[in-house]
Amino acid sequence: MSWKTYPKVELHLHLEGAAPPQFIRGLAHEKKIDIHKVFNERGHYAYRDFVHFLQVYEAATSVLKTPDDYARLVLAVAEQSAENGVVYSETFVSPDFCGGGDVAAWRDYLAAMQSAAAEAEAKMGVTLKGIVTCIRHFGPDMAKDAALCAAETAGDFITGFGIAGDEGKGKPKDFIWSFDCAREAGLRLTAHAGEWGGPQSVRDAVRDLGVERIGHGVRAIEDLALVDELAERGTVLEVCPGSNIALGLYPKWQKHPIEKLRERELKITVSTDDPPFFHTTMTREFEELERAFGWDDEVFGQITRTALDAAFCDAETKARIAKKLEPAA
Repeated sequence: MSWKTYPKVELHLHLEGAAPPQFIRGLAHEKKIDIHKVFNERGHYAYRDFVHFLQVYEAATSVLKTPDDYARLVLAVAEQSAENGVVYSETFVSPDFCGGGDVAAWRDYLAAMQSAAAEAEAKMGVTLKGIVTCIRHFGPDMAKDAALCAAETAGDFITGFGIAGDEGKGKPKDFIWSFDCAREAGLRLTAHAGEWGGPQSVRDAVRDLGVERIGHGVRAIEDLALVDELAERGTVLEVCPGSNIALGLYPKWQKHPIEKLRERELKITVSTDDPPFFHTTMTREFEELERAFGWDDEVFGQITRTALDAAFCDAETKARIAKKLEPAA
């Protein structure tokens, strides 16, 4: 069957990383900013490895300089999501890129994004929520500023807090203050781990930061005792197979551990991470998983329901989204 119109829930989507290349090129042209090295000859984002990917990501993000830029970005990303059947999406966004960690400036950016998200829902039928993320390789001090921004604006749109960036920099315990701050503000918690840092990074994120979701987490499969612990805890993995394969973590879809994790009764979801960087969409993720593992409507319905159950939104929003998932449930 065609998966394009199948109703989907996405929990792991970086707002800036989801920016279509043509959107970033257009904005750079408007502002007369030269970022031609960000793209290859075909106009796609160009990077060599994960560390270089982070550098290219930040270079592309550098053209986003005003709240209006972010409002336009939200609409561009929402359009891509809606075209691929996404009815609910949680987007990672960092105050480091939106006002430099200053709460007053962050409020201006947030107001613009929230207004655009409301427009996207009305016109496109996709509900967007925001998860504030601190950037691991920016260090614990900047993470505290991000956490304070998140705590000050927690509410209907900003529902969670997390950490992204280079897993090779620092340890989860270095960011305990920030996660405690967000938790006290009522925000739900997630953390990138188990992508490049191995299974121990997952264990540390769960135990030191008290998160209920793990971004990626796929390398937990290398430690089956950890897999069983995560299953017992009910920890949810935000798995992004296309991202993992594009970055060389696994050589092909058939070698990705998502099916083994599912077979061990771990709660897994499917997302795109930074879709234009990895030449993927939610539709392609579904198509490739069907080809690689024979997943059918029943499996995708279970995955989608798990994602909605794990979403950081309120019960009223979940009930509304659940009605859109009835064909897939």
